[in-house]
Amino acid sequence: MAALTPGRKAPAVSLADTSGQEMSLADPLKNGPVVLAFFKVTCPICQFTFPFIERIHKAFGTSKFTFWGISQDDARDTREFVKEYGIQFPILIEERGYAVSNQYGITNVPTIFLISPGGEIQISSVGFEKDALEKIASEAARATDKPASALFKPSEAIPAYKPG
Repeated sequence: MAALTPGRKAPAVSLADTSGQEMSLADPLKNGPVVLAFFKVTCPICQFTFPFIERIHKAFGTSKFTFWGISQDDARDTREFVKEYGIQFPILIEERGYAVSNQYGITNVPTIFLISPGGEIQISSVGFEKDALEKIASEAARATDKPASALFKPSEAIPAYKPG
C-alpha cells in the first residue's frame, strides 16, 4: 500500500505527545492547514529533512498553520531527536502496531502530508522532496498572510530528492 495521495480524506489522528498529552487532528484543522510528518529517529533522511520542516515552522507556524511530527519511536528516543535537531513543533508518539501510519499508507519515512482545514490531503511526499517542502512553505505563507520567503539558502547544496 502506498502513502495516501492528494484529494483523499485524511484519516483521524489521536495520539499523545512526548509528554503524554493526548492530541487530536480535528482540533488544529478548525483553525487552518496541518502538516503531518511521519518519521523514525534513526532515519538519516528524516534527520536531513526535519530541520527544513522546522525552518518552515519557525517562519509560519501559528494557530492558523500547524505542524506535527509523528514518531514511530518511543518518547525517550524521540525527545533526544527533538533536542538534537532543534525541533519546536509538537511531536506525537505512535505506539507499536503503527495504526495511524498504516491508515496513511506509510511504507517509508519521512512521509509528509499537508492537510487542508476540510480534512483533505493537499500534498503527499515520501522521502525528501525539495519541491514538496517549497510548496508547503508557500501554502503556509498564504494561510498565515505572511510574505513568502526562500526556504533554502543560496549557499546550501540541496538535492531535489532523497528517497526515504
